[in-house]
Amino acid sequence: MPLVPTRELVSKAAAAGRAVAAFNVITLEHAEAITAGAAAAGAPGVILQISENAVRFHGGRVEPIARAAAEVGKACDVDIALHMDHVTDMRLLRTAADAGFSSAMFDAGALPYAENLAATRAATQWAHGAGLWLEAELGYVGGKPDAPASAHAAGVRTDPQEAARYVADTGVDALAVAVGSSHAMTERSATLDHALIERLREAVPVPLVLHGSSGVGDDDLRQAVQAGIVKINIGTALNVAFTGAVRETLAERPDLTDPRPYVARGRETMAETVRVLLGVVSG
Repeated sequence: MPLVPTRELVSKAAAAGRAVAAFNVITLEHAEAITAGAAAAGAPGVILQISENAVRFHGGRVEPIARAAAEVGKACDVDIALHMDHVTDMRLLRTAADAGFSSAMFDAGALPYAENLAATRAATQWAHGAGLWLEAELGYVGGKPDAPASAHAAGVRTDPQEAARYVADTGVDALAVAVGSSHAMTERSATLDHALIERLREAVPVPLVLHGSSGVGDDDLRQAVQAGIVKINIGTALNVAFTGAVRETLAERPDLTDPRPYVARGRETMAETVRVLLGVVSG
């Protein structure tokens, strides 16, 4: 079935009072696992997202992995959208529509407020002209290599009134907010500020996005959705599942040279992780 626009999946989730999960794709096997897990969960839809870092991993070429993910998505009975994630390079953003993406996240979150606003406004104007739905970030989610502070440091969390002004001034379609999660967490020990999420939901007229969700426990994820999060990004949890399964397989079969058995086991384990997480965030 054809891919659907990210805007459609997010709007439907918001109207239903639930969240849509967006899973990061690095390899073809990620896309296969995500769609298999979504089908097993009977999910209403999922977003396949490819980050600037993933594009860099593929030699700076976005189309091969984007086209592969799109074809996998089209073969799934679940509604699938394709999203370009954490873009800092305007040149890459400008490839998004031609590469098959219906949306992108432009990441100027590391910049001072005025520079973030100006860069994001320009990105939004271009994206809307190209028919793309655009997400941005205000506040600073922890865990990035260049993060100035932890997710719990003073001053890094998103201020509701500032967020309202930022959305009005940039015209973005969704806002990733800093509420206590961190990127690249391998343990689910993050503590979210649900009261802040509620204040942000009341102040901000666009859907709220939670980054770094792999480090958030099930109960906290459910509460975050109830408080107002509409899009939930998940990446590291899949990599933990995949790598763990590969290590187990190679430990059990140290003479193995054919990659298919351990890659298949990793893919199956990722698919099960997707199925379980979808039961939490979009059930």
